[in-house]
Amino acid sequence: MAAITLKGVTKAYGDHAPVLRGIDLDIGKNEFCVFLGPSGCGKSTLLRIIAGLEDATSGDVQIGGRLVNEVPPAKRGVAMVFQSYALFPHMTVEQNMGFGLKLSGLPTHEIAQRVQTAAKTLQLDALLKRKPSALSGGQRQRVAIGRAIVREPGVFLFDEPLSNLDAMLRSQTRIEIARLHRQFAQASTVYVTHDQVEAMTLGDKIVLLRAGAEAERHGSIAQIGSPLDLYHRPNSRFVAEFIGSPKMNFIGAMVQSSNDEEVVVKLDRSDDLVRVDANGASLDVGQTVQLGIRPEHFDRVTDAGTHGADGVNPGMQTLCRKIALVERLGEHSYLHLDDLTGTTIVAKQLGDAAYRPGAHVKVQFNSSACHLFVADGSAVPKLH
Repeated sequence: MAAITLKGVTKAYGDHAPVLRGIDLDIGKNEFCVFLGPSGCGKSTLLRIIAGLEDATSGDVQIGGRLVNEVPPAKRGVAMVFQSYALFPHMTVEQNMGFGLKLSGLPTHEIAQRVQTAAKTLQLDALLKRKPSALSGGQRQRVAIGRAIVREPGVFLFDEPLSNLDAMLRSQTRIEIARLHRQFAQASTVYVTHDQVEAMTLGDKIVLLRAGAEAERHGSIAQIGSPLDLYHRPNSRFVAEFIGSPKMNFIGAMVQSSNDEEVVVKLDRSDDLVRVDANGASLDVGQTVQLGIRPEHFDRVTDAGTHGADGVNPGMQTLCRKIALVERLGEHSYLHLDDLTGTTIVAKQLGDAAYRPGAHVKVQFNSSACHLFVADGSAVPKLH
């Protein structure tokens, strides 16, 4: 097992803008750390720098307390599983899994023992004599994982290993990877993906990297934390928008009043006032903000004409909007509501409820589920 420490890691190609900027990161022993972010944010490049397949332009990489900047990949104690299976087509499963050990000069009996143990763990023991052409995509990916397991590394590195699989195989293999991490708990794991479902279900820690419009911040770390930290307490609009599917709703607003406990904002182009927990934040009256509410945090949707005990809970907050579109997915439905700003608000509700486009409804939510973001995209901190 080995901890990983990155200090000031930057990567640039020639005179182009850096693809990674000042990455400082600690990955603990036995930890499952996920590098998450949009395409082009530098997550695979960062993984390859840890593996030794890329050199950092500046900064240090330590594995197990040892500086490895000048250490070749084969001597770093890491094993990498790539997006493509990269199996030798003329070799059997057994030969593919043991090939790296053979090159290392291990005795034949030890290679066979390690391969048999890994194959049993991955449920490949009945397939050892087959060649890759006789395997399914999921089986080939398990062979690639087994090839990494037999090396008994201190660090496992996964570079989008499920992206070539169909939806069902992705789900099955994701569960297998989680189970393997628990079984081989002595090793740290770094996993690259752009799929937030993989990140949320697999990771002990998520490192979310930036990309896109903010050129001066491209390739920097947006937030580090547990999956639920990033979901419940995003530190910026970028994080809040990236984590969650469908993404968080954002509504323009202006601060009407503010104290240490509560901020009251008036939504753009309406008379709606929304109260949000302030958590000690200092906001100015008249300040422009963005109100964020996740689709799943709309607790109840009722017909606009309902009143009293059968209507909206008076302890909750309410918006009245018109349904523009209903997406029915069986277990739940997504209601797309016309907002007065020309955008739509998405509310997640039970799938068997009778909603119809054109209907005017009341959507109910709790202030504790709301987020506020100021002009530079920073979040007003949430304590819960």
